[in-house]
Amino acid sequence: MQFIEPYNGAAIQQVPDRLLISTPGVTSPKDMKINLLFIVLWLLTATLLPAPLAAAEIRVAVASNFADTMQSIATRFEARTDHKVTLISGSTGKHYAQIVNGAPFDAFFAADSRRPETLEKQGVILPGNRFTYAIGKLVLWSPEAAYVDTEGNILQGREFRFLAIANPKLAPYGKAAQEVLQARGLWKALQERLVRGENINQAFQFVSSGNAELGFVAYSQVRRPGESIKGSYWVVPQALYIRIQQQAVFLTDNEATRALRLFVQSDEVLELIQNNGYDAP
Repeated sequence: MQFIEPYNGAAIQQVPDRLLISTPGVTSPKDMKINLLFIVLWLLTATLLPAPLAAAEIRVAVASNFADTMQSIATRFEARTDHKVTLISGSTGKHYAQIVNGAPFDAFFAADSRRPETLEKQGVILPGNRFTYAIGKLVLWSPEAAYVDTEGNILQGREFRFLAIANPKLAPYGKAAQEVLQARGLWKALQERLVRGENINQAFQFVSSGNAELGFVAYSQVRRPGESIKGSYWVVPQALYIRIQQQAVFLTDNEATRALRLFVQSDEVLELIQNNGYDAP
């Protein structure tokens, strides 16, 4: 290959040798015109062809309860595309505050519908892209077998020192736990026994580490595909707390984020979400 040098000495582009027509001896004006025609056509073709889409990094703020499931989704998405997904896990309330203050997230997978709806009303997110991706379920769980009964009556018996919940002001699952205790008439009576995690993952850690004998956690945290649930638990009836609609919103619009949104709403991912302890939206 060779460079075609313009009059100012700057190389324009490389032109394949096969596009240059050479003739033995003296080159005639006609041959020079043919050479020039092929060069112009090649340059036009190279200019008009669309450039390949570059791989992009997608920064996703994700609720703590959905972090493991989102990691599985991200792994599958990256295997099918050239894009990279970076997950930032935390409480929905904290993520909301960070987004309002300009955090550079491309997407937000919340543990409720209130914050995404508020962001939509505030004009912070892209209009018309808010959707429910999962329905969360609350359980009262202990790693000790036969400790939690199937009706949750252990709460009335109070034969425990500490009960773990997520912070109701920051975490939707913590708010749901508060609603359950209020429905049972135990919210005020158990205040001194409550240990609050900043998010649902911290509440789960309090229980799994033995710092609290039992706690309200996400069903997705104790249920694993193909495995039986360790310990004992009570699946809290939906009538005792407001339905946990987990919604997602996107803050940037590009080829990568559009691809991720379509993938998350695919049948494949919907099945994955259900297998990880959530109800279908």
